This record gives sequence, structure tokens and C-alpha cells, in this order.
Amino acid sequence: MALDKFFRRRRPQVTAETELPDLWTKCPQCKASVYNRDLEVERYVCPKCGHHHRLGADRRIETLLDDGTFVRLSGHVHPADPLHFHDTESYPDRLARAQLKTGRPDAILTGTGRIDGVDVVVAVMDFDFSGGSMGSVVGEEITRAAEHALERGLPYVLVAASGGARMQESALSLMQMAKTTVAIERLAERGLPYVTVLTDPTTGGVTASFATIADVIIAEPGALIGFAGPRVIQQTVRQSLPEGFQRAEFLLEHGMVDLVTDRRELRGTIAGLLRTFLHAEVPA
Repeated sequence: MALDKFFRRRRPQVTAETELPDLWTKCPQCKASVYNRDLEVERYVCPKCGHHHRLGADRRIETLLDDGTFVRLSGHVHPADPLHFHDTESYPDRLARAQLKTGRPDAILTGTGRIDGVDVVVAVMDFDFSGGSMGSVVGEEITRAAEHALERGLPYVLVAASGGARMQESALSLMQMAKTTVAIERLAERGLPYVTVLTDPTTGGVTASFATIADVIIAEPGALIGFAGPRVIQQTVRQSLPEGFQRAEFLLEHGMVDLVTDRRELRGTIAGLLRTFLHAEVPA
């Protein structure tokens, strides 16, 4: 048998049904294929173009907190359907699907941990759960985490990722804007630091309440941040919007956020801010 025929016969036949190891991720911005291990080392930032991939709540905790320090607080409150909301399907069915997908009762994960050695209470919104929408449970868990920070005298760090208020809970969802804001104000009265990180996307009632009343507001590069979407605004004002409108860099230029920080530098940046607020020393 000729040598070239020998190798041709053993060449793998790749079809649509072929199962290949999930080793690579295609960057949605530069379209480069990045080895997953390299992406993990870079904290899920594309090493070729700097695009910040969206993160679920569990992965966000891994990238932000010191290893092995996270202790969960949330998970004991479950959503209800007091309005018996039904559109193309019932609200309980939508919740069940989101709960199965994420493994948590609602779009929030809270707990305690350390960021570069600084003890904190942390809350992370999960965009994978119904677009990170804010319902009664999200508002309750964010409030409970703030109260825990108040009781323990700890700084509070919140990572926002949300499409806004959850329409299936109507006014009950909108009420969470006031509820969470009051809880955050109590931290301010005690002089406890509150830092938020706005990720892609942070919009609607979340932006209009607890996400933007922090002592320091940090945004990830390129994050979409605003109240209404740019298309709605453009149709309302009937004018073309500036380039980069509602992106983190635009908001920094116009004073809505304090910092735009690369995720790979986020842990050190937050820890430095908290030490400044707390007059704490850097551990040896």
C-alpha cells in the first residue's frame, strides 16, 4: 500500500455530529479562537483584543474573591407568582427553566469572602438567570447582604449584570429599587464602603437604583450601561447618538462612573480602594 493512501485512510472524518472536546472559545469581537485554558488564566478576557466575556455568578466569584474564602449567604429565598403572570407561558415555568439552567433560586448570589485579603460581603447578579432581571428575591437578597455587612461592619461589593426590573413581577419588582437603596443608605450612615462593578449589560431599574449610588462605581471595559436602550432613546429624541453611547468609556468621560478597570486588575483595584476607605495596611 502506498504511504499516502495509508495516511489518507486514517484521517478523521469530521461531521456535524462529531463530538469534539470543548477546548476553544471564539471571541465574539475579534473572532479569534482562544484556548479555554488561556482564557481562564486571563480571567475570561480575550488575550488578542481585550474583549471581556460575560461571566455567570459562580465564575465571577472565582475571578474576584481569594480562593476558598467564599461562604454563601443567599439561596434560602425563593420566588413566587403573586400576580399569576402568564404571557406565552406561565411565570413559574420560566422560573423553573432558569433555575434548572443556573442551579440557583434566582438571579443573585451573595456571600462573604476576601478580596486580596480584605474581608467583604459580596453580591453578584447572574445574567444567565432570566437576563439578571430584578424581582422580589433579587431585591431581598441584596438587602439582606447589605444588612449582613452592617451587622459585621464589613464593606459591601456588588457586581451588577442585568436587563433591569422583571416584568413578570410588575410593581413588586419596581419596589425593589427603593428597598435596596434604603439598605445601601444605612451602610453610608455607618461609614461602611460600598463599591459596585457594572458589567455588560447593566440597564433599567438596576442602573437607576443600587448599582449607581456606590462610593465608587467601577465599570468593565466596553460594558453597556444605561437606563433605556440606545434604540429606544434614539427613537425618542429623534437624533443620532454619539459613537460609543452608553458604553463604559463614554460614561467615564461624562462622569457617570469613576473607573473603567480591566478585569485582570479588578481584584487589586477593589482591594486598594477598600484599604483606603478602611485605613487598612497591605498584608506582608
